[in-house]
Amino acid sequence: MSELITAALVDLDLFAETKQDAARSLAERMVAEGRVTDLDGFLADVAAREAQMPTGLDGGIGIPHCRSEHVTAPTLAFGRSGPGIDFGAADGPADLVFLIAAPAGADDDHLTILSALARRLMDPEFTEALRAERDAGAAAALIRGEEAAPAGSAPIAPTPEASAPKASASASNDGTPVAGPVPDSVAPATEPFRIVAVTSCPTGIAHTYMAAESLAAAARAEGVVLDVETQGSAGFERLDPALIAAADAVVWAHDVEVREKARFDGKPIVDTGVKAGINRPAELIAEARQKAERGETTTLATGAAARQDGGATTGGDHAHFGVRLRTYLMSGVSYMVPFVAAGGLLIALSFAIGGYEIAGAKSVADHFVWGETASWAALLNQIGTAAFAFLVPVLAGYIAYGMADRPALVPGFVGGAIALTINAGFLGGLAAGLLAGAVVMAIQRVKVHPTLRGIMPVLVIPLIASAVVGFLMFIVVGKPIASLQHALTDGLNGLSGSNAIILGIVLGLMMCFDMGGPLNKVAYAFAVGGLADPTPGSLKVMAAVMAAGMVPPLAMALATTVRGRLFSRTERENGRAAWVLGASFISEGAIPFAAADPLRVIPSVMAGGAVTGALSMAFDCTLRAPHGGVFVVPLIGNPFLYLLAVAAGTTVATALVVLLKSMVRNTEAPAPAPETPKISVAA
Repeated sequence: MSELITAALVDLDLFAETKQDAARSLAERMVAEGRVTDLDGFLADVAAREAQMPTGLDGGIGIPHCRSEHVTAPTLAFGRSGPGIDFGAADGPADLVFLIAAPAGADDDHLTILSALARRLMDPEFTEALRAERDAGAAAALIRGEEAAPAGSAPIAPTPEASAPKASASASNDGTPVAGPVPDSVAPATEPFRIVAVTSCPTGIAHTYMAAESLAAAARAEGVVLDVETQGSAGFERLDPALIAAADAVVWAHDVEVREKARFDGKPIVDTGVKAGINRPAELIAEARQKAERGETTTLATGAAARQDGGATTGGDHAHFGVRLRTYLMSGVSYMVPFVAAGGLLIALSFAIGGYEIAGAKSVADHFVWGETASWAALLNQIGTAAFAFLVPVLAGYIAYGMADRPALVPGFVGGAIALTINAGFLGGLAAGLLAGAVVMAIQRVKVHPTLRGIMPVLVIPLIASAVVGFLMFIVVGKPIASLQHALTDGLNGLSGSNAIILGIVLGLMMCFDMGGPLNKVAYAFAVGGLADPTPGSLKVMAAVMAAGMVPPLAMALATTVRGRLFSRTERENGRAAWVLGASFISEGAIPFAAADPLRVIPSVMAGGAVTGALSMAFDCTLRAPHGGVFVVPLIGNPFLYLLAVAAGTTVATALVVLLKSMVRNTEAPAPAPETPKISVAA
């Protein structure tokens, strides 16, 4: 790890006006050192990560980062900017910029680098030392931990401590750090207030650990004993049950669902976002004290929070039912998509090599010939088909998991498998997941003797819930859902003329309305669900959905090319990356433009998406692959007309956005393009 950063990867006079310029300048140093093989490809990966969530942190810090196939070894480059660069932080531009690159698939390395760096950046002495350093070699050594570092600042190294998913920080009443609970031998006369906390964010890396460090620092200042569980991207190490039992209150600073939340049942809980844990930890600790003093507790088994005297409610379990239902469904979809992508692309590739008749080939386990192209095509087809067989069970299992955590996985998977058995398909999987989650939640409401609690989640709940869900799917709801699935399939197969065009318009509008939000995901899930049992109608739907999803970034890329003066410099930089993102069917490439000017951009791309969806359906284009953009054109039915549909929608969207922006050019300057944390399942 001593090679993580060297003097050649440090620029103490970084000259860059935008974050794109900063990333390019630092990435060029990585290329010169042989750490990055393709500059533009790597920068496209950095831009795609930036589109998910701003990487600016309070305190003048920017940490652009990504995993990329163009990176040869985990690398960190550091730049210091005098005027500062906007990375989307609430408190202004960043003067300290850390570009972090990890090879594709190197999850542990990426986590180690980011989490260790995030922890050190919470130490103001460390950041001030970097601001004051005049020598590039000394700055690199300081980051590596080889120079005399400020007290409490750990070096960035791949030690178990640096990369461990759990962060624990406690403080006694005099502010002296201690590990875990205060031993009896050193306990103060007055028992300290004890808090356990959970921090997490969508990427599970930087913000997760910064919130943990911020809460720990505030706890030390307040004389509070605090233990933090960081639920990072590489998993998490559970807090000791004894610590949870001894805690007076709980703080959840999270932007994704807290895992195994039932452990905190009966405790006062402060439920908030991860950035609150970073920016106002003292307020959260004070709120936790107040809840404990008032006797507020949260009953997680029922999702209700109530005071012992029947009073107030708390937290995130009380979101509107529609919001919670969408969260449950998207949980299932997010876990299903990798199976769709792997299985669908393998099947599509097998058709490209061996033709559609390869689907009827005999098992390659008994009839594989090394030198025959048909055997290899059959092998790909049968591997893809095996992956696709998990589609509905995984969807059902993880819908149930989103509702009731791990005990719901087994009944969810069982219900999904039954849905396939009775030919209920994608709709059956949705119903099975919801039923399994509801049944498990109902069982969890039942009060049981403490001696049985240990076997409830691993034996009793899966056993009873699987039996109930199986009964409901086989005897009660399965057949009606199967009939509905068959009617939907027949309807898709019978679509022609104006009906098909109308469906294409609707799907195009949904794909382009929020570019990664609920409507986009619903349309995409509808399309990939049809690939589980492909028919001519479902293949048309998949083609229309992917074509429409390509339009927003391509339109913004074209608009910034033909009328660059209508856009800010940042938007023009984003436009270059949008060419690649759009061609790859990554819809979020247009999000920065929509966030900056939603009233002009969103209607324009919706119109373009509607045109593309309608034309794709009218041209009878089909698609057997769930992803890939222009790179799977050889697998598309009527490929030239398909590309014409994409081009037409892109042109319409470009013309509209240029027209609308031109109408206000004289009275309104173009706004800078903020980033947004949305990501679509199409990414």
